[in-house]
Amino acid sequence: MVEGSMTQGAGQEPVVRTATLRDFRVPPYAQTPVPPQARAAPPSPVPPRAPEPNPPAPGASVPPHAPVPPRPPHPGNAVVGDGQPEGYTPTERDLPVIRRGDTVQVRTVPEPSPAAEDSRGPLFVVGDVHGYLDELLSALGEQGLIDADGSWAAGNARLWFLGDFTDRGPDGIGVIDLVMRLSAEAAAAGGYCKALMGNHELLLIGAKRFADTPVNSGAGTATFQAAWLLNGGQKTDMERLQDVHLQWMSRLDAVVEEDGHLLMHSDTTAYLDYGSTIEDVNDTITAILTRNDADECWDLFRKLTKRFAFRDEGGAQAVRELLTTYGGQRVVHGHSPIPYLLGEVGTEEGEDGAGPVINGPHVYADDLAIAMDGGVTMAGKLLVVQLPLHD
Repeated sequence: MVEGSMTQGAGQEPVVRTATLRDFRVPPYAQTPVPPQARAAPPSPVPPRAPEPNPPAPGASVPPHAPVPPRPPHPGNAVVGDGQPEGYTPTERDLPVIRRGDTVQVRTVPEPSPAAEDSRGPLFVVGDVHGYLDELLSALGEQGLIDADGSWAAGNARLWFLGDFTDRGPDGIGVIDLVMRLSAEAAAAGGYCKALMGNHELLLIGAKRFADTPVNSGAGTATFQAAWLLNGGQKTDMERLQDVHLQWMSRLDAVVEEDGHLLMHSDTTAYLDYGSTIEDVNDTITAILTRNDADECWDLFRKLTKRFAFRDEGGAQAVRELLTTYGGQRVVHGHSPIPYLLGEVGTEEGEDGAGPVINGPHVYADDLAIAMDGGVTMAGKLLVVQLPLHD
């Protein structure tokens, strides 16, 4: 026990000083290294057992107590040697010293390098489908993205649809159901399947929400219902359209950038009206659809229906403006069928029943734009292509 020392103040009674850490000094015996022979010595004998509170009656047989086996010394316990007082508690100095060479080595995991971090699979894009489900299944199968049962088979591959899933073709809702299912299957396999907002998604949403409500078209009045039918709307799609389809379409992004490719549906600069960043554009368009204003939705549909901004004189400059604003080295779009861009046909239905010959994407505008709509609605080709293109 450490005795309290006393301090004296002028005119004050002695006070007892509280013991501090300095008073708890390690005694000399604890500072002396324990001799080796002491470590090998057997443990101290077990002290005699205290008398039992109810001793047995005289003459009764008492079962012998089993001897207590000696406890082996624990590496974390000090071995008490001769000359140490009974009841001595080992101090920090008595504990084993872990030297540098004995320290457990914890392996430090380095920060992943960009190459290790980028374990993404190949990137694929799909042009306008317009309800042609069988052609889509065939094209995805040719690229090894789905198996014979139509299930995701591409592991960590990345697949982007450029919009326009419905209208003109026979099974737009079947196309949406397929894309939604592949999205879940691809995510489970470590890849992804995603989609962009096309003008026909806006048209179908408007026809369902607003039907025959008049809207200001800029050239008089119009309705989403009339415009939807005029642009190939299929009554079977409307009959099978469910809330889950509407919610999925309403939340689609309009613009994304992947591996230096600026992906969008329409070949127009109208996206610049909705924000100076990709995030701004997507948030603004989502907000418009959330507000559910017929005139505002019509204006959005009208702007994203524009086309040919990259085709004629000044087209390359229009692409550069988009790339400068949103990033990327090339724009990849759908919307305008390649036969349109090449001037081979003038209508979606084609001419004289002869389908255009489409071998692949169309690269133009000083090699800054890639058109992906192969004109499946005019007996062309539904394009599924891996990026980057190997020109």
